[in-house]
Amino acid sequence: MFSIFSSKSPDDEMNSAQSLFDKVTASKSDSREARSMRIRMGLLCRAHLDKSFVTGAEQMASWQELAALAIANGKEKPPLPEPSVFQKIKTGENEVYAYLPEEYAHEAHFLGARYQSAEIPALQAIETMQGLANQICLYELRLDEPFQVLQFLRDELAQSPDNQSASGAA
Repeated sequence: MFSIFSSKSPDDEMNSAQSLFDKVTASKSDSREARSMRIRMGLLCRAHLDKSFVTGAEQMASWQELAALAIANGKEKPPLPEPSVFQKIKTGENEVYAYLPEEYAHEAHFLGARYQSAEIPALQAIETMQGLANQICLYELRLDEPFQVLQFLRDELAQSPDNQSASGAA
């Protein structure tokens, strides 16, 4: 059937994403199908982590501008942006919602914000984000190997003339 006739609301899609994550992480099966589902979920989680990091960096840059403007005008700083446990992920020609529990999604978002505001260097951001990915892949999804996160930042760091001290804006 055509997808335009079976359009789900974003809330339904988000609920489905959370249910799928919960189902995959709760499964004790080691069947081929179960392993395949865990790998696919791992890929969605990696994309969610990357996107949450970038979103955190972008929102921090916007917030810094708004905060500076507020201070210049003698007003209070705006509240810090809030991260989301859901991210819309492009999968081929489609977009799907991916879910991560709050502690992972918020940590990725705030690491991006801290990186953007130059509180942490690129290498520390990569190592900490990889630690999150390792925890999700190895303990939540029980995968044999964790997926590598922040490949774009790893590539940028590798191309940097002094690749050990790269830090700052994403």
